[in-house]
Amino acid sequence: MATPNGRRVAIVRGLRTPFLKVGTDFAELTALDLGRLVVQELVQRADIDPQEIDQVVFGQVIPTLTATSIAREVVIAAGLPRRIDAHTVARACATSIQAMTDAANSIALGTSDVAIVGGTESMSDAPIFTSRPLAQALVQASRARHFPDKVKPFQRLKPKDLVPVPPAIAEYSTGLSMGESAEKMAKENGISRHEQDAIALASHQNAAQAWKEGRFNDEVMHVPVPPKYQQVTKADNIVRDDASMEALSQLRPVFDRRYGSVTAGNASLLTDGAAAMLMMSEERAKATGATVLGYLRAYAYAATDPADQLLQGPAYAAPLAMDRAGMSLKDIDLIEMHEAFAAQVASNIQALASKEFAAKAGRSAPLGEIDRTRLNVNGGSIALGHPFAATGARIVTQALRELKRRNLNTALCTVCAQGGLGAAVVLERA
Repeated sequence: MATPNGRRVAIVRGLRTPFLKVGTDFAELTALDLGRLVVQELVQRADIDPQEIDQVVFGQVIPTLTATSIAREVVIAAGLPRRIDAHTVARACATSIQAMTDAANSIALGTSDVAIVGGTESMSDAPIFTSRPLAQALVQASRARHFPDKVKPFQRLKPKDLVPVPPAIAEYSTGLSMGESAEKMAKENGISRHEQDAIALASHQNAAQAWKEGRFNDEVMHVPVPPKYQQVTKADNIVRDDASMEALSQLRPVFDRRYGSVTAGNASLLTDGAAAMLMMSEERAKATGATVLGYLRAYAYAATDPADQLLQGPAYAAPLAMDRAGMSLKDIDLIEMHEAFAAQVASNIQALASKEFAAKAGRSAPLGEIDRTRLNVNGGSIALGHPFAATGARIVTQALRELKRRNLNTALCTVCAQGGLGAAVVLERA
């Protein structure tokens, strides 16, 4: 980031828990549990004095109703000094990107020197709501003094009022779920089932190879699972090393069973997990002798009409981030694109190379063709999983560590998000 005072923002270290399918090993852990675990481990591995940390920015998409200020609760639960400033952010699937750029702005302005950022999600512990009539009856009963008066509000309820209400999975403005919107994008953009399955297959193959070669060993912590702590979870459990086009092609469409192409195999699954990063000003990193993974060169957020192409926000954000970085696509060595759905990945790749889309976005030329051999080289969200608030931190850490492994210099990371939002960051190695 080019700032007037010349302060560069360094990403020193990143860490995540294994990402696990909902209802599996992390089923009894809360989002706060996962956030606490990853922050404690990150601080220990970074060998940093907690007294040096001056800010924590953390996020959660599906809120824990008993710990809504998740960033502050993570500070306290992790045993960090209670004087540390903390604030909670939410930008749907780009939440930990928002956490990172919030801290980056503070560091660039000189109001912070050392920050921990990230996100945590427990879809196994998603809140279940009551209907409004039942909620009102409960409130009225709590105010009544005598038993007959406490019972009276419930006598007006209908059977349907007793049915639990899960968190909304549809866009409030359109009534369409993300899966339905992905199906819409596939149809409108001419994205074939074969292409979607090929993207999913590459995600699993790349992730399986990365695990086999130990590339994730230093960025994925081991988690002893309560209550007995006899089992230790060491790896993601969604990755399929036996994935094949034949197996993927046999899965039935989920959102449009007759004409659709989006399946459970070419979409990300509900996932539990947390991820965090340690960020510093370049000056502080040098003063402490910290080994820097890389620097945040530029970032951008953008939005589009959710009723149009809900998950195409990255195609608007990426060119803007590249402009701010003073770079073109040929300057980028690796690309990490969040895989909410393979249809969304293919649609954004198509848009970034399209002259028609560039004109629609008010640009004179498209960003360019994505080299798929440099895309999600260690797998993406389809294979690794997608704990909403943690994915951005996972992507940034993964990109920087792979740049180091390959001795390359630059990466572009993009994330689509609910509401037609998109995020993009440009990273460079130390």
